[in-house]
Formats: sequence, C-alpha cells, structure tokens
Amino acid sequence: MTQSPPGATNAPLRRTGTALTDVGRKRTTNEDAFFFDDQLGLYVVGDGMGGHAAGEIASQEAVETVFGMVKRGISSLHELAEPALEEDVRAACRLMESAVQAATYIVFSMAEMDHQKSGMGTTVSALLVLGEYAVTAQVGDSRIYLIQGDKVEQLTEDHTLIAWQLKQGLITPQEAKKSPHRNVITRAVGNRDYVQVDTKIVHLTAGARFLLCSDGLHGYLREADIAPIIAKGGVTAAKEFIDLANSRGGKDNITVVLLEID
Repeated sequence: MTQSPPGATNAPLRRTGTALTDVGRKRTTNEDAFFFDDQLGLYVVGDGMGGHAAGEIASQEAVETVFGMVKRGISSLHELAEPALEEDVRAACRLMESAVQAATYIVFSMAEMDHQKSGMGTTVSALLVLGEYAVTAQVGDSRIYLIQGDKVEQLTEDHTLIAWQLKQGLITPQEAKKSPHRNVITRAVGNRDYVQVDTKIVHLTAGARFLLCSDGLHGYLREADIAPIIAKGGVTAAKEFIDLANSRGGKDNITVVLLEID
C-alpha cells in the first residue's frame, strides 16, 4: 500500500467496524456470516442458502475466502486518492471481483464433492476501504447502504427476480410487496462455478456511515429508520437494528455490519 510522505498534513480517515448477528424469531439455525477487519479495511456479509446446514457452510466459506484473497492481494494495490487514477480503480475492482469469484468456485466445488450440499450458495456484499475511497462488490440480495447525515443511499442492487421486474417496469412497487417471488435470487455465490459480480467505488468523507446487512434486516427496514438508528453508533445502533427486525417479525436470520468513518 502506498503511504503519504512524512510530514503530510492530510490525516488518514479512521474506520471503526461493528457487527452483530441474530438467528431471528422463526429459524433454528443461523446461515448468515460476516467478517470485518478495521486494519485491513474489509467488511463482508453473506446470507447462505441450502439444506443440511449447507447455507451456513456456504456463507462462512465465502466470507473467509473473500478475506483471504483480499489480504493476499491488497499489497499490490495503490491507495485511492482524489483524483483516483483509472488504472488504480480498475485494479481495486478486479481484486474485489476475483475475491468473490474465488469464493464462488470454492463453494461450488464443495457442493460438487458432497451431493447433500448440492445447490448451496450465498449472497456476498463486501466493502474495502482503500485510501479516500471504498470499493464494493455485490452478488445476491444482501445490501450496502451509505449514510451521510440524514441522506441514505442504497449502493448495491438486489439480484432478485422482483428487482429485475421492477427495473423492467413489469410490476409496480405495490405489486412487488405482495409478490410470491420475493425471495427468488437471480445471482448467488456457489450455485455455479462463475457469477457476475457488481463492483463500484465511493468517495469517502469524514462522518460517512455504511450499513451492510442481510435481507433479514432490510426486508423490515423503512428508509426513514436508517439514519436515526445509525446515528447512535456502534453496538447500540447494531443492536437496535436487530431488535427492530425481530419486533417486525424476525422471519429470517439478521446480520448487521456497521462502518463508521471519522
């Protein structure tokens, strides 16, 4: 990683991660997984699927593989500073994409070797802080939100049948809420040996907050809920998000990873 020269006045942005997960009120096992490392600057959420505890294995393997690939590859990247060089941005996005592709291949291979795990997979939403920017990688319907003051922006796109139908104008938001296809995912890590990964870069500012979460939370969230809760910070905010999802039904596992930039 490149560093500022001695005596440079621009103080580095401090990142502080917090994570909590909960089985919810209806499930007996937790198939979500998460990882964060403030020093590395990596934050990941996975929501697994598949019978015979396969979802739990898929999400954990995927999260660990993304971590391993990023840890090995990050030394070859340059930190991104304004104005970010296109070749550095491409290299950072390539690393995140290849980390998720590696997870896809490993989860798929495990299912191929054990037919009880056939069809297992997981979502992956990952964020890497690299200097003055964050790089995101997305597969599935977990989400990453950026919160700046009262402004909330969903950075990731849900890879679901509903989201696709909405984008094409085939159904209305009201119809989407009642659709029987709400849980149909169009992309997942591991159910094939390759997956298309969405990547994006975001310029960081002091005071920015990121929320990474599984659909066990965002399925119950109203956008107006997010900024007031995340303003409470750290474990208090993470616990309040989980309590909110449980109070509104808690039908799925709930995982929250928060990142605070200061």
